[in-house]
Amino acid sequence: MRPTRVTMQDVARAAQVSQTTVSFVLNDRAEASIPQETRDRIWQAVTTLGYRPNAMARALRQGTSSLIGFVTDEIATTPFAGQIVRGAQDVAWQHRRILMMINTDHQSDLEQEALGALLQHQVDAIILATMAHKEIAVPALLDGFPVVLVNAYSALDDVPAVVPDERRGGFEATAHLLAHGHRRIGVIDNLDDSVAATLRIQGWRDAHVQAGLAADPALLVKIHGWQEAGFEGAMDLLQRPDRPTALFCLNDRAAMGAFEAARALGLRIPEDVSIVGFDNQEVIAAHLRPTLTTMQLPHHEMGRRGMLALLGVEPLPRGRTLLHCPLVARASVGRCAAP
Repeated sequence: MRPTRVTMQDVARAAQVSQTTVSFVLNDRAEASIPQETRDRIWQAVTTLGYRPNAMARALRQGTSSLIGFVTDEIATTPFAGQIVRGAQDVAWQHRRILMMINTDHQSDLEQEALGALLQHQVDAIILATMAHKEIAVPALLDGFPVVLVNAYSALDDVPAVVPDERRGGFEATAHLLAHGHRRIGVIDNLDDSVAATLRIQGWRDAHVQAGLAADPALLVKIHGWQEAGFEGAMDLLQRPDRPTALFCLNDRAAMGAFEAARALGLRIPEDVSIVGFDNQEVIAAHLRPTLTTMQLPHHEMGRRGMLALLGVEPLPRGRTLLHCPLVARASVGRCAAP
């Protein structure tokens, strides 16, 4: 049988006070002059009876619910990017807030319904997060409502947004290879022309410029898919007469494909070719042999910073706040052996 819900009236009866007095104590009404002994008795009754306030009723009275909405297009079903959720959740719990998460599976009509439902539940603020780093249009339904974007940004840069510094990540990945003596660094990309890929390639070019070199556009290959792109792109680049001595793969799955291609061609990693990935997908990067040097996407930190901004703990300006993607050095990069 369904247990009977304990009410405020039950607490008042057990503490031998009025329901109004209980309400004043539970809501910490400073103007209420209630003896400490009475307050202690009320809290003892609350504990003994297991009383839980009606959160919805309190939200309607106070205009705040302690609920934070989290709407995502896909990351709830993606293990490594699920760290965004974890980062937001960790901060929410620290500040006694509850996260209400909805995964829309890229359906715009479902997103509108989800946002409407969250607003009806009196959420205090909303995080909009995306699986892929991209530009989004903030729904008009949220005009004037506290919103922070995570792994996404508004075209107008009129909403606080937390995104990875993809360009700097591409720069540091390439600089790491240049520091190991590599001068012909191939890049393997997907055909989707994503924001992340575009910025990472810019970083590849930037690193060459800073080193006083020219990035060879012939060493940039774009192939459909990710692991397929890694394999086919590496097979193309590594069979050229003037083959690159290192590969910068814009995704760890592409790097996995590049590993397969190098082995198929009888090339050793990193003695004959060095390989760097991007994302630090631990199910891939830490378990390839040799282990993969890659760039860490700051998923947990993005979720954490987004929530801190929503709660006003660490406010963010409008527009994009870039978070560093640190290099995770492992065994797939070695000194260039080519003259």
